[in-house]
Amino acid sequence: MMKFTVSALAILAATGAAQARDNVQVAGSSTVLPYATIVAEAFGENFDFPTPVVEGGGSGAGRKKLCEGVGDTTIDIANSSSRISQSDIDLCKTNGVTDIMEVRIGYDGIVFASKIDGAEFAFTPSDWYLAIAAQVAKDGALAANTAKSWADVNAALPAQDILAFVPGSKHGTREVFDVKVLEAGCKDTGAYDLFLAAAEGADDKEKADNAKKACHGLRTDGVSVDIDGDYTETLARLDANPTAIGVFGLSFYQNNTDKLRVATMSGVVPSTESIASGDYPVSRPLYFYVKKQHIGVIPGLKEYIEFFLSDEMAGPDGPLAAYGLVSDPELAATQAAVAAETVMGPLE
Repeated sequence: MMKFTVSALAILAATGAAQARDNVQVAGSSTVLPYATIVAEAFGENFDFPTPVVEGGGSGAGRKKLCEGVGDTTIDIANSSSRISQSDIDLCKTNGVTDIMEVRIGYDGIVFASKIDGAEFAFTPSDWYLAIAAQVAKDGALAANTAKSWADVNAALPAQDILAFVPGSKHGTREVFDVKVLEAGCKDTGAYDLFLAAAEGADDKEKADNAKKACHGLRTDGVSVDIDGDYTETLARLDANPTAIGVFGLSFYQNNTDKLRVATMSGVVPSTESIASGDYPVSRPLYFYVKKQHIGVIPGLKEYIEFFLSDEMAGPDGPLAAYGLVSDPELAATQAAVAAETVMGPLE
């Protein structure tokens, strides 16, 4: 008769996973989705486990699902194109998800693209802030943004009406866009200092946080449109609006170069090489988060994670790099942490 340890029995009793579910379940970032799908399909073909079920929904939604609890009705992995937040971790703990493994799979860039036959753009963060921010600095004070064309914000840009399709707030891409584009542009144009002077808060940190949030405020007059779907929806919007600019992940652009014309950002062309070197300013690490309490309970979970992080998959010569992932120079350290089932510590 098979004997279980007390801890294993407790997990099995809590989840019922050994009887109820035999496949790995993943949800989250639309940016990480194609990479995870490639790995899942290869995993199903090469291992004696069912093909993992991989779904999108956005980084924030995926992390929220991960934190719903422990058990066979909850997912095992949340894909994320932004780092987990303290509020996510607190929600996890509240629902019994006490051990989370943070796995960095590589890097990606956020690109700004128009239709292939559109005008050529060379952007800076300031251009984007002055184009779509709700309030801008004017004559030393904050004023409502009334810019109509890209040439209104920068005479070097085409005299083309501003219409921007940006990821909705549930997407990890939006979080990075807010920080590396809007906040950067807000500071470069002097608006941040005005927001900070007017900010309320109990201390300097709270005032600074409120000023940064104010920098994220976007126009509501139709020139900036949130896209809640994935990048295919943004691409469809460009098809319907030939002079619009869309915000995409690098890998999506690289797989649609026949349809999209990419802009430079701060003089740098987005590419695998410019992101790996750190030259391209709007880049970000990509992650997935693992519910460690499901390892040893959900068949194939650890095997899937290790396969994902293998040199053959996530290395510079693997299929993920061919699709657009920038391989992590510290991949070996991540592989070792996964092998040891290292859980993440406090956020820095």
